[in-house]
Amino acid sequence: MSMTRLLPALHATHAGIWLADGSGEVREASRGEAIARAAETPHIILNAPLVGQRLGYPELSGLDLLELFAFIHPARFAVPTASGLSRTLGLEPPKSETDAAAKLSEIAECLFETLADPTWEQREGAWTSNATLHRLGWGWAPLIGARLERPERGERMLFARLKQWEEAAERPPPRHVTLRPGEAREKLDRLTGRAESREGQRAMTEAVAGVFAPKRMKDAPNLLLAEAGTGIGKTLAYLAPASLWAEQSGGTAWVSTFTKALQRQLDAEGPKIIADPAERARRIVVRKGRENYLCLLNLEDALQGAFAGRAAVLAQLVGRWAAYSKDGDMVGGDLPGWLPSLFRRAGAAALTDRRGECVYAGCPHYRRCFIEKAERASREADIVIANHALVMVNAARAREGAPGRILFDEGHHLFDAADSTFAVTFGGQEAIELRRWIVGPESRSRGRRRGLAARLMDVASYDEEGALALDAAVEAAKALASDGWLQRLAEGAPFGQIEALLAEVRGMVYARAKAQEAGYGLETELAEPDGALVSAAAGAAEVLESLNKPLAALSRRLEAVIEDAPDWLDSQARARVEGAINGLSWRRELLSAWIALLARIGGEADPEFVDWLAVDRVDGREYDIAIHRRWLDPTKPLARAVLAPADGVLVTSATLRGGEGWPAAEARTGALHLPAAATHFEAKSPFDYAACSEVLIVTDVKQGDIAALSGAYARLIEASGGGTLGLFTAIQRLKAVHARIADRLAREGLPLLAQHVDPIDAGTLVDIFRDDPRASLLGTDALRDGVDVPGESLRLVVMERVPWPRPTVLHAARRMAGGGSAYDDRAVRARLAQAFGRLIRRQGDCGLFVVLSAAVPSRLLTAFPPGVAVNRMSLDVAIARVQLRLSGEMLRRPIEEIVE
Repeated sequence: MSMTRLLPALHATHAGIWLADGSGEVREASRGEAIARAAETPHIILNAPLVGQRLGYPELSGLDLLELFAFIHPARFAVPTASGLSRTLGLEPPKSETDAAAKLSEIAECLFETLADPTWEQREGAWTSNATLHRLGWGWAPLIGARLERPERGERMLFARLKQWEEAAERPPPRHVTLRPGEAREKLDRLTGRAESREGQRAMTEAVAGVFAPKRMKDAPNLLLAEAGTGIGKTLAYLAPASLWAEQSGGTAWVSTFTKALQRQLDAEGPKIIADPAERARRIVVRKGRENYLCLLNLEDALQGAFAGRAAVLAQLVGRWAAYSKDGDMVGGDLPGWLPSLFRRAGAAALTDRRGECVYAGCPHYRRCFIEKAERASREADIVIANHALVMVNAARAREGAPGRILFDEGHHLFDAADSTFAVTFGGQEAIELRRWIVGPESRSRGRRRGLAARLMDVASYDEEGALALDAAVEAAKALASDGWLQRLAEGAPFGQIEALLAEVRGMVYARAKAQEAGYGLETELAEPDGALVSAAAGAAEVLESLNKPLAALSRRLEAVIEDAPDWLDSQARARVEGAINGLSWRRELLSAWIALLARIGGEADPEFVDWLAVDRVDGREYDIAIHRRWLDPTKPLARAVLAPADGVLVTSATLRGGEGWPAAEARTGALHLPAAATHFEAKSPFDYAACSEVLIVTDVKQGDIAALSGAYARLIEASGGGTLGLFTAIQRLKAVHARIADRLAREGLPLLAQHVDPIDAGTLVDIFRDDPRASLLGTDALRDGVDVPGESLRLVVMERVPWPRPTVLHAARRMAGGGSAYDDRAVRARLAQAFGRLIRRQGDCGLFVVLSAAVPSRLLTAFPPGVAVNRMSLDVAIARVQLRLSGEMLRRPIEEIVE
């Protein structure tokens, strides 16, 4: 009998708890017995945090199959369930929960068999890593060690196995070319096969080709606004002309998305455009912000002892992944989204560059850096797949040259992305991050060169003026908020002018803010400030000014060093100094924005902006205090900084107009602020929405009655047999409904997943939901238009109420400027259209959209596709309708027949 067969297994869901002994015999167990046995003997489990939550025992530990899978198959995708792992490994999926409990040992055995497989591609580094994991007390390590043969030669260190990037000459600017008529359509036909090409898709390809024509007028890009309904195939419709233009011009087309899911989808289209994997990797590159990538210096710190306990185990598994990762992307890349959650996310954030502490060429791993590799690859690529935030930041800061051709998919999010990108926030968290970047963290990691002085040590020793400016900047930065600032404010003992200002902000918010739901943040408009706040703002502004001056002087001295090029300034040192100049540049911009914001306190309000004070809280606990500034219309800076400098721009979405006309789309995308008019394109969805979908508005579920709301969700999910996406406007209601119905549904064989409840990231929850047609998923805004689940797995969408905008200071200002209730109506129509868009994703999909609120005004119903029936009815009738429509018995039947 194998080693793993001697180990017991524990399986727990909302439906019950099962124990499997070493022989494979399975029986149900009570919660108390399961906890006692798990505490006595290590059990094989699948997702310890989730099982621990099911048992009400958060400290549960054991032999987690997902950790074993991540060790043996790093950088490989698997749905983290017994069925998902079984399919990935070529095993028969379990047919019941009892079968799933027995399957855990079989999965473990299958994974162990891989260790002896001579074709196992991830063998290198496994023995060394496992030896370290053994010393860390990882439960699987002895079992792996017994099966894994020690290599004849010592294994190369992880960092030696990573491929280095190479320097390349600067790419010349793209040639001016015009795609000839029909050329883009021919390219599309080659990508799809003529039989697959749809007329709407071909028409869109022809329209997008015009985006790549030479620009005719300064600050007036070739701008196309395209509303392409779901099913048109808009991805290939714009990739065809983009790839063709890149080939002919030698330029780079940037494709920008709002969600990581669409980035993955676009990357998956790559083989259709370029078949050869090596060539494809060179010409199609995925780019994200620095905070998404593994920092190798942080990983080295972690592997050498900066992490302890479970975080140290995570570091070893991430090290295994890093050696085989495509691009080192930890957020939405090939690192399994479920891996950090197994460790309660302890340490995962510390492995990325989230504080701008990169030392650039001063890092020993600079030539292997995933971030630098992606940045350099994007310079030579034909197509760069990025996100709205990165494209906007790069354009606004003119880093790497502003993108010349930009294709914004998910264009209905352009307003929100610009709103975040061009926002200004001055608070405790921002101040302490700037302090750490300049001074360094107050508790230093092993040997890490942190802080501006440490990073520029050689420059300081060479340039006396630069050294003086650096010393002055470090000294001035010590006046910023430091560790423990929140506690000092709560005790009424702020330290320094910055903390004194934050204390005044906190006091004014608590004095003026209206009572809100417990645990949520508080805010108040920045109007009629009292004398104490005005005085504190003036003092804080002086501190910021005293910091800005030496930073400006330091920046000038660094530029002089680059110009003089001393002997010691080799290519690596130059890169490090240039990195410092870039970092100083945008932080000085940030300081200037903070100073302008503080100057507004006690002065004249700027009608272009909305300013407010806020205390941010989670579960009643404060985590930040800040002053916020947003553009009243963020498409103004979007048009000026991003659109106007570009040569050609596409903005496309299935819901670009949000049920309104083209003027609404132009207002939401910045087209109104450009000197030349945008071109419009429309292609209706090929789906027969009227035949395959229907909207049901339930009229008898009382608002605010959690018991009634829970019962409605349970009955609807039972009627549909799962496959339900439940959307909520408040996390507390989601949690309350889930707590009431999860066990009931599980006993019927209908698993219920929930964002903000299950200790699993949203992307993985969607993966599990997609994988099981009987599962249902509850979520909030992030799932309203970030979910692509075609087929049987999503056949019913249920919204608990009308998604009215949250009444914030910012919303109130924009509502007043945007037409009052008409502004709210536009926002709600867009949200309803996006939520309905989750339902029909592919030809042949069929489903129902239910709103559990009688208070749905008829004027909002234009959000749904023309021809879709919208009927108001009682919950009982709606449930009967769901049973009939989704049981496959018929696609359509009059309500009167159902009532009878």
